[in-house]
Amino acid sequence: MTEYPINLDVEPTVEAFFDAVTNTISYIVKDPSSDACAVIDSVMDIDYAAGRTTYDHADLLIAYIRKHDLNLEWIIETHVHADHLSAAPYIQNALGGKIGIGDQIMVVQDTFGKVFNEGTEFQRDGSQFDTLFKDGDTYQIGDLKAVAIYTPGHTPACMVHVIGNAAFVGDTLFMPDGGSARADFPGGDAATLYDSIQKVLALPDQMRLFMCHDYGPDGRDVAWETTVGEEKAHNIHVGAGKTKEEFVKFRTERDATLGMPRLIIPSLQVNMRAGEMPTDKDGRLMMKVPVNVL
Repeated sequence: MTEYPINLDVEPTVEAFFDAVTNTISYIVKDPSSDACAVIDSVMDIDYAAGRTTYDHADLLIAYIRKHDLNLEWIIETHVHADHLSAAPYIQNALGGKIGIGDQIMVVQDTFGKVFNEGTEFQRDGSQFDTLFKDGDTYQIGDLKAVAIYTPGHTPACMVHVIGNAAFVGDTLFMPDGGSARADFPGGDAATLYDSIQKVLALPDQMRLFMCHDYGPDGRDVAWETTVGEEKAHNIHVGAGKTKEEFVKFRTERDATLGMPRLIIPSLQVNMRAGEMPTDKDGRLMMKVPVNVL
């Protein structure tokens, strides 16, 4: 298994922002030795029925960064989300920073470029993003080293970002009582997801893990932080030594019962463009609804 440059002695400051509409947790991650920070998995608000977007959630992140006189260096997407829209360009326009995602975004763009019948003007080379990460790539948040770990399965472009003693897992894992995310979207695969989860569980037991989503199973309060050790011991889908065969059988059967996320159609069109809205031939903001495809 690949060895990644992990430094558990460095503890970044992590501020979480929960969006109750999409059950998404966005994060501001600060270098403890400077004013540098990163935003992970931001949210743009949308009233889908009205076709109207707003930025209340993103404004909370921007206000926090300004209040604490932070310098935003990175805006990270752990993957192309299917359940919320990214506010990355809005935040970048306000505060700067580079927008980064895994380099397999090109696979996602090719897949959904066909689903949404995008024309040749839609670039499928990831050029909408400032940086495309490969497995094991490192980057700096001030003096703080971060490493991107390739974890496909939920989508082809998923990555876990390890920053000091904190790892931001996207949809690769949920809290121990939440288990794991679905693997039946185009390009997803349950066996691949199991292997990716094992990469996360191979990190040190004390590594802090931060979720992208939580749904409060069985009525508990929403939570988003756990550890590798807790996941290994108690995750209901992969913990306590569950085999790949057990996981694939369960994940495949469960996924077959799930409906599509409420915001999948607008989310994919926006997020594969690094958070930019699609336009029609006259330059007006416009989205498509493919019929009987997803």
